Amino acid sequence: MRSVRARAALGATVVVALALIGAGIAVLLVLRANLTGQAGLQAEVVAREVAGQLALDVPHDRLEMRDEEDHPVQVVDGDGRVVAVSKDLEAISGTGTDRVAPVPSAAPGRGSGSDDGDDDDLADDGGGAPDRGEVDPDEPDFTNGTATVDGESADYRFASVRATTSRGVTLTVHAGAPLAAEQEAVGTVRGAMLIGLPVLLSVVAGVTWLVTRRALRPVEDIRREMAAITASEDLSRRVPEPDSRDEIARLARTTNETLTALEASVDRQRRFVADASHELRSPIASLRTQLEVGAAHPELLDVPGAVADTVRLQALAADLLLLARLDAGERPGRSTLDLGTLVREEVSQRVGDRIPVTVSVPDSGGLEVTGSRGQLARVIGNLLDNAERHARDTVTVSVRAAERGDVLVEVTDDGAGIPADERERIFERFVRLDDARTRDDGGAGLGLAIARDVAVRHGGGLTADGAPEGGARFTLRLPAAG
Repeated sequence: MRSVRARAALGATVVVALALIGAGIAVLLVLRANLTGQAGLQAEVVAREVAGQLALDVPHDRLEMRDEEDHPVQVVDGDGRVVAVSKDLEAISGTGTDRVAPVPSAAPGRGSGSDDGDDDDLADDGGGAPDRGEVDPDEPDFTNGTATVDGESADYRFASVRATTSRGVTLTVHAGAPLAAEQEAVGTVRGAMLIGLPVLLSVVAGVTWLVTRRALRPVEDIRREMAAITASEDLSRRVPEPDSRDEIARLARTTNETLTALEASVDRQRRFVADASHELRSPIASLRTQLEVGAAHPELLDVPGAVADTVRLQALAADLLLLARLDAGERPGRSTLDLGTLVREEVSQRVGDRIPVTVSVPDSGGLEVTGSRGQLARVIGNLLDNAERHARDTVTVSVRAAERGDVLVEVTDDGAGIPADERERIFERFVRLDDARTRDDGGAGLGLAIARDVAVRHGGGLTADGAPEGGARFTLRLPAAG
């Protein structure tokens, strides 16, 4: 079942079905318990009425039993012999004995011939009425069984009450109340549930299907538009955004934001490839020309020029490779290094600079950062190269600890500076503000882009502004180690 609508409808139907079945079973059990309890109460009342008469020594054949057709009664003695039954009782079960024919008791009540003399003697001896018996006040025992009265069999709830006559004879009265009302009510409710449950589940399934289809309609529109975008490869298209403020609307907005970022990334990648191809064409063409001239006229081969073009080509290839690794999400190293020491080492290795670099590093320490030593050295080198390219007389680099737990590296020069509206554009790839400068002197325009990407990958940043003494100032900010 691959449809979300079908799964939702099926899930809702199953949940509702389980809930209704559980509730229905509970209702039936409660209804049956209540009706059975009422029948038991009726049977107890009848049983106690008969037991009260037995406690008063009413003869067995003179017991008054009400509603004999609805309340069958069976009286047994301590030996399990039947001593009295209600009128027209033909069969019984569930009371402990199924006999319905009374037999003479070992201690019959009044009304039998053997008791008359005893009664007279008691009256003569005591001069008053004989002692009364008693009815067991405890909760009666309840059982379910059947009885046949006047040819009709039915189920009954029997209550068993014990009574003791004045002579100490214990008798048990089994009185029944019909369960027909309970069975009819339970059957009616069960039938109504069996008929109504499928109808209700069908309604639940249909409503869930319609509601889910309506709710998922924007998702289908998004899917259809995404399929069209994939087929056409047109990243400028956007999926429709519903007017609602629910999860689907947020999904549509997120999808459009993703498409916007993807479009920008693809455009940036295309420009990068085009610019890289353009930058590589010049040194390759120059190197090829020199080699072809050297092959035809060895005495005209410009070896220093060929070496310079090869070095430039190698540096450009290294820059492109580093940018590709950064774009691929390569994580920097996690080694701890002193940024002041790193700056001193980088400056000490720059023996061919046309302008000496002035270094200002405090001796108090606290300049440790975490990251890749090679990449951070590359950032400092690129900043110094940029400053050397534009400075007139001085280049200064300083390292200090900032107040918020960062370490700052500032590289300043006394050149012409950077216009305020160009201070962000210079960090784009293959951007050179001085178009009149030759590629050999100005580079490929990748140094500052690499420097900012590396800084961002290390959790910091790189900004450009004006120096107090004129010229440009580049500030590298990195979080301190720990």
